[in-house]
Amino acid sequence: MTVGLVGLGVMGAPMARHLLAAHGTLHVTARRRTSADDLVTAGATWHATPRELADAVDVLVVVLPDLPDLEAMLDGPDGLLAGARELLIVVSSTVSPDGVRTLDARLRAATDGRVRVVDAPVSGGAEGAEAGTLSIMLGGPDDDVALALEALAPCGRVEHLGPLGAGQVAKACNQMIVAATVQALGEASVVAERAGLDVARLLDLLGTGYAASRILDVKKDRFATHDHSPSGAARFMVKDLRFAAEEAARTGTATPQLDVLRTVFTDLTDAGLGDHDTAVVQAWIERLTRT
Repeated sequence: MTVGLVGLGVMGAPMARHLLAAHGTLHVTARRRTSADDLVTAGATWHATPRELADAVDVLVVVLPDLPDLEAMLDGPDGLLAGARELLIVVSSTVSPDGVRTLDARLRAATDGRVRVVDAPVSGGAEGAEAGTLSIMLGGPDDDVALALEALAPCGRVEHLGPLGAGQVAKACNQMIVAATVQALGEASVVAERAGLDVARLLDLLGTGYAASRILDVKKDRFATHDHSPSGAARFMVKDLRFAAEEAARTGTATPQLDVLRTVFTDLTDAGLGDHDTAVVQAWIERLTRT
């Protein structure tokens, strides 16, 4: 099995390093060659076009922001479809469950089943990507899932959760929980600080009780020091939570908390804070409630 990857950003670049180390080879392309220089130096193979990449791999892992970014690579004389032999596209981006199902149906029909899609969104942030400890939520038919699982195993724990789209539903649920926890931590840190508490000591203590969570462990220093420097951009929560809301509507599920979270992340993004880490909810709350 030969593996390729597109999307060498905060998550994709460290995933690519794990794939290269585990599989011995990795094929890459990018809009800017410089973003792949370190990988190529380490032994990855560079391809100038998506067509060349697709012609060299069996499995292509996609870590782009959303499906339109992948769609832009598919067609035309230099597109993925022009060069693909048998190709499994593994969508590790966070996208719409319906969108990934529609894409798979379209590509299967257009290529007589030669090109297929599975969804495998990831959770764990940049820290998990660097450590190879991501949670990877896989959806698709058994045969294709077996290939995707083998390809992605070096990046973390991979679980097959159901048919195509199941991974994206799982990621939508994940983002609902992450957004709610970040929002709660932002509000709590502002309340505590304004009440005169040492936020760092408070969050350390809360981490030993029922309020403990992976999000608290990773982000507590950010809240204690007001560090909202870019990592996982808050603006991506706008689309992620929209996907969650669409799935809730499809299943007839009331989501009063999700509705509030969508408003918060949409408003702070509109206010120019969307490129900061999700911990920027702290700054947004401070802005809303100036003393």
